Formats: sequence, C-alpha cells, structure tokens
Amino acid sequence: MSFSEKILDWYHINKRELPWRSTRDPYKIWLSEIILQQTRVVQGMPYYHRFLEAFPSVHDLADASEEKVLKLWQGLGYYSRARNLHATAKMIVEDFNGEFPTTYEGLKSLKGVGDYTASAIASICFDVPEPVVDGNVYRVLARYFGVELPINSTEGTKYFKELAREVMETKNVRDYNQGIMEFGAIQCAPKKPYCLLCPLQDGCVALKENKVDVLPVKLNKTKIKERHFNYLVFLDEQENTLMEQRKGRGIWQNLYQFPLLESEKELQTDEMEGELTCKTDFPNTESLSLFNTEPIIHKLSHQHLYTKFWILKTDDVLEEGTPWKKIMAYPVPVLIADFIKKFKF
Repeated sequence: MSFSEKILDWYHINKRELPWRSTRDPYKIWLSEIILQQTRVVQGMPYYHRFLEAFPSVHDLADASEEKVLKLWQGLGYYSRARNLHATAKMIVEDFNGEFPTTYEGLKSLKGVGDYTASAIASICFDVPEPVVDGNVYRVLARYFGVELPINSTEGTKYFKELAREVMETKNVRDYNQGIMEFGAIQCAPKKPYCLLCPLQDGCVALKENKVDVLPVKLNKTKIKERHFNYLVFLDEQENTLMEQRKGRGIWQNLYQFPLLESEKELQTDEMEGELTCKTDFPNTESLSLFNTEPIIHKLSHQHLYTKFWILKTDDVLEEGTPWKKIMAYPVPVLIADFIKKFKF
C-alpha cells in the first residue's frame, strides 16, 4: 500500500467531524482556513460559527463595517487576518461578482490568500490536484522521508512542495489533502506522536533513525523585542474614559486602546508623574494609581509587551470621552479586554 493510500485509509477511520468538512462551499472553507491559520481547532470553532451567524455569505461580510469584523475576531490574535478577510470579501463581491475563483492561480490572487490556502480551497471545493503544505504536512513529510532541510528556508519550501506533489493522491485529492493535515495534527503530532500505532511506521525514516524529536528542522529567525506599554485609563466623575484607535502598520492596527505611553523601560510612579507633566494635551490629573504594580507580560510572536495600566482620575469633564459601560463594544486587544473585565471603580 502506498504512502497516500495509507493516509486515506487512516483518515476515513479517524477523521474528526468538523462543520467545514461537510461542505464544498468555498466561502465556508475559506473562512475556516483563515481562522485556523495559527489557531487550534478547539479555539477557532466558536469563531467559525460566530462569523457564519453574523455573515452567512460573502456579500454579508463585504457589507459589514471593519469595526464589527474586528470585534468578532477579538481574542484570535494576528488581526491582519481579519482585515484581509474583510478586504478579500469586498474584492470577491466587486471583482468576481460574489463568486470565488475556481483555480489555484485565481484563488492565490486574492488578498491574504497564499499557496497553502489557495491549494486547500482549490482541492477541497473544486477537486484541483494541488497539494497542501502546512505545518502538519511539513512534519509528516519531514519525518517519514527523513528530510533535514529547514522548512522555513527557500530551498526547503520549494523541496517540500515538490515532494508533496509527488506523493499526492490525485484521484481523491479532497480527502487526501484533508487527511494528511489531520494525520499531522493527531497521529504525527509535534510532541508525543503515536509512533507505535502509526500506519506509516514501517517506512518512517525518523522513527528508524531516532529523529522523531528533531524533525522537521526550522531555522530560528525570530528575535524577540521587549517593549514597555503604559496605558492611561482616564476617569472623570461621570465615569467617562478616553479611547483612541491604533493607526499605522504596527500591531493591533485599527483596534481601540486607552491612550498609550511607550517607554524604554518600566516606569515607577514618580517617573510617570514626570512624564505626565510634559504632556500638555492630556487632562489634568487629580490622582494617579496603578492597577497592576508588576507589569503584565503579553507575549506576541516577535515581541513581549511589559504592560502597566495607570488609573488617572480627573476633575476635568472628558468632553470627548466614552462612557465606561460602552467601551466593551469597541474592538480591543485581548490584553485590554481582560483589564476592562477586571477593573472595578
């Protein structure tokens, strides 16, 4: 039995019943694939249902405000996915009359749709014989064939795509592509894979050469940057506060936050008081206190945010302020959402 036949047999016995597996609707497949990028199935499932309830079709998503899309996405992280999702919906409606392209090349022309997502939609929805290569597939192929090329190198990316095409089952590409991804997620898991009960164990180079724990190889390109965030939570006597929208191309673009002071190091109370005296555009502060004496360390893929929330009560009326009771309606980073839930006047 060939590699691909073993994958298909395993999949038909072990596949999880997931809502996007019972459809060929490219909108639903696309939605699931974007949500599940860098998100586990158990975390992404509620978001999938929420988005379909709010936006049953690509037209509904295209017509929505970005603020509503970002609010629904809140907590999933990597918010560029949500912005691309919204932009692509508009592109499909405006440029493709609401119909998804049916070819790999056409799908790849969509904003936020790369090789993997285009391959997944093309094969699952339209039976296009295009192999998928995601993190799970990299792991299965690297271990089974004993490939030591780094999966995130130019040479490695090209090699694994060619290898995936070579071993792919073209007669049932829909199930095969879903099968090899499922196999990597469940059977050939990153940690503690089930090698003793694996249908591929007889031909697995990594198992034979005791390299299961070292394959696949990945170059460590990520340099973690440390940043110090100081959120200024202004409160007036009417329980209004100030919110601002993040602009630019940095993290959390277009999400809302309290006014932010970023510092080169952790600030103590006297240092924050000094900072505030230099800021003439802020309301006058009646009292200053810290919500958390130790910074909350919020870890992102390329940076760690050491965050303090400073409570600033003011006797000024915050004319452009927002009632505290309404701020949960704003799309905010999960770090700020957690603070809002915990803070008590």
